[in-house]
Amino acid sequence: MTVFGNYSRYYNLLYQDKDYQAESDFVHGLIQQHAPGAQTILDLGCGTGRHDILLAEKGYTMTGVDMSSEMIAVARNSGGQSNPENNALPVFHQGDIRSFRLDQKFDVVISLFHVMSYQTTNDAFVSALQTAQAHLKPGGIFLFDFWYGPAVLTDRPAVRVKRLEDEKNDILRTAEPFMHPNQNTVDVNYTVWIKDKNTDKTTEIRETHHMRYWFMPEIEYLLNQTGFSNLHAAEWMSGNVPGFDTFGVYCIAAPA
Repeated sequence: MTVFGNYSRYYNLLYQDKDYQAESDFVHGLIQQHAPGAQTILDLGCGTGRHDILLAEKGYTMTGVDMSSEMIAVARNSGGQSNPENNALPVFHQGDIRSFRLDQKFDVVISLFHVMSYQTTNDAFVSALQTAQAHLKPGGIFLFDFWYGPAVLTDRPAVRVKRLEDEKNDILRTAEPFMHPNQNTVDVNYTVWIKDKNTDKTTEIRETHHMRYWFMPEIEYLLNQTGFSNLHAAEWMSGNVPGFDTFGVYCIAAPA
């Protein structure tokens, strides 16, 4: 069972307050700015495919890959409107973004919702960069976001509780972080209780997500080591210069 595997079927409910439409609009704007004319996108770590469906509705041909077979199953069942340009829905593959290979090149590779922070070692990060590099057409770009170290250390992760419900379930989720200062990593220990409204039966799920916070000199060095140049980095969703209150940063890189 992979990370997110146990509660993949509750994932969209847990993140129902995440504005996927606004994020997809933001990504579209960045692509139009840095890779005008792009038509094909590979999404590394696509999860349940919500960004992919929305970007397909904007005219992109979308391909998504995720390590979790459970998440991919949800993505394939999510539907969405056909791509108006080629009448195609996103295609989803199960695979590890550190080693995944398709015999196909793309105009843009994306990796969103801190997927690159799940690459907790330099080797893992480099392997994911190599996957992006292997699938980019000449002139293509790689767009990814990550936990930004200065903000993580300024406002350290704390215990968080989330309550929500739908017509079938009441859900309570706690997130308890444990920081490893010498590895620049955080273990986020999730406990999720799902109560069935019809039967009153409660199911408990536990998962630990290992995350790494990154600093720009590290990012730039590893990009350079894998043949990328860093074109642009800024605060996620605002485009502002990152600072001590910037938890999420995006980076746009291109093959050097």
